[in-house]
Amino acid sequence: MATDSPTPPHRDVAVLVPAAGRGVRLGGPTPKALRDLAGEPLLVHCCRNLAAAPSVGLIVVAAPADAVEQVRALVPRAIVVPGGEHRQESVARALAAVPENFQIILVHDAARALAPPPLIEAVAQAVRDGHDAVIPGLPVVDTIKQVAPDDQVVATVDRSQLRAVQTPQGFRRSLLIKAHRAATDAHTDDAGLVERMGVPVHTVPGHPHALKITTPWDLVVAEAILRAG
Repeated sequence: MATDSPTPPHRDVAVLVPAAGRGVRLGGPTPKALRDLAGEPLLVHCCRNLAAAPSVGLIVVAAPADAVEQVRALVPRAIVVPGGEHRQESVARALAAVPENFQIILVHDAARALAPPPLIEAVAQAVRDGHDAVIPGLPVVDTIKQVAPDDQVVATVDRSQLRAVQTPQGFRRSLLIKAHRAATDAHTDDAGLVERMGVPVHTVPGHPHALKITTPWDLVVAEAILRAG
């Protein structure tokens, strides 16, 4: 009996990877994205997970300006452009390199090198389903206190409505372009630019493996995750 063939992967998503940061809190002279994690640079782990997501058809890396050729050798299937002085500038440069046929854009931190393909797919699918801006997030488990400049507690914040935001963050291409053109100050993530425009941002569940590797201790945790498979 004949059976329907499986639906082919969409491959309609381009992922921008701002990877030009120096990673001061991680220490050492090597840019953060090129720091070693279990024998390979963070950026290699990152791009491998992105490429394993069926929706991803293109990866664009914004590399340290003095390491563009090194990054091209590490991730030969990606487009590599020189990054800017700040994250926002790096994202804009990577976005400018994306061909017109990609209308779903994800922005993903190289420091979240272990974000699994299912998380990447969930964000891409949410955009495909009609949400113009999508972020993954995890519920906040710690008690959160609002503290005044004199270190006195002002209030205990209701954590039930809080999320620790991760990447990749997903956008309609036209919205992300508009948000960057309208930016008048720096934001720590691209969703912040979109929020400033008054556009609703949809959330999907995050994943514990998408931790941001910022300090030496984070490297230890990431290596433990890799060892555990």
